[in-house]
Amino acid sequence: MIYTVTLNPSIDYLVEVENFHIGKVNRTRYDAKFPGGKGINVSRVLKRLGNNTTALGFIGGQTGEFVKRFLKQEEIFTDFTEIAGDTRINIKLKTGVETEINSQGPTISKGNYQQLFSQIEQLQSNDILILSGSIPSSIPAEVYAAMAESCSVNGIKVVVDTSGKELLNVLVHRPFLIKPNHHELGELFGTEIKTVADAVEYGTKLIEKGAQNVIVSMAGAGAVLCSEGKCYTANVPKGKVINSVGAGDSMVAGFIGSYEKTGDLLAAFRFSLAAGSATAFSSDLGTLDKIEELLPQIDFNELTGS
Repeated sequence: MIYTVTLNPSIDYLVEVENFHIGKVNRTRYDAKFPGGKGINVSRVLKRLGNNTTALGFIGGQTGEFVKRFLKQEEIFTDFTEIAGDTRINIKLKTGVETEINSQGPTISKGNYQQLFSQIEQLQSNDILILSGSIPSSIPAEVYAAMAESCSVNGIKVVVDTSGKELLNVLVHRPFLIKPNHHELGELFGTEIKTVADAVEYGTKLIEKGAQNVIVSMAGAGAVLCSEGKCYTANVPKGKVINSVGAGDSMVAGFIGSYEKTGDLLAAFRFSLAAGSATAFSSDLGTLDKIEELLPQIDFNELTGS
């Protein structure tokens, strides 16, 4: 089973307004509600790829019930930890440009945290755990590192998609995959990642710090995969970007979903690029048909790591 953890899930309320005016009544041209949160996005894409997945995390209130019902309709397993507060609502406003208004989310009690952690401790050696997104202030900042340590002891593959100190803290526990974008990678080392060579140099440093595989996403410039001893670059397919929400999560899902079936890192890398692009070129998360349509456009080349 592939488990995803979303510590601060949401309802993402997408609103399109043709001409938005502050201080006036605005009429929507289109609106929709989806379950949000990076781990939940990963589970939704994994299901579309035919992989078994269970979504874990904290859920509460009527907004939380909406998330659970939506995922059940998509036949995604859930085993959320129920909390007293309401799951947050995030607004994604599209009006020429895209603006996001993200809520802070509910407070997580110590008992809630311990309940989730006990679920992680019960995972089996053939499971995969994907830790995605930011960590709420009411939860210990070292939660991902603690979960990664527990999994490393039990032989469970761990994938981490977060940023900053929380990402660096897990490296000692040798996560199977991390996926910083070029901005996040630069922030880790106090520099700016401008070229593929930069991504290779600093992606390799993350391998040296303990990560087994590192994907650095570089928007229109493609992506870099650094593994132990080798680095590769791949292009992104051509298409019109209409949706930035969930593209990185789709890359994670595409990589793990493919690797679980094939055991082939390079095939998984290509699939991750196609999955991320399929979402970027769609109004919602990408579909398997769209991913397979884009796959032939993606080529990769081996580079020399530093």
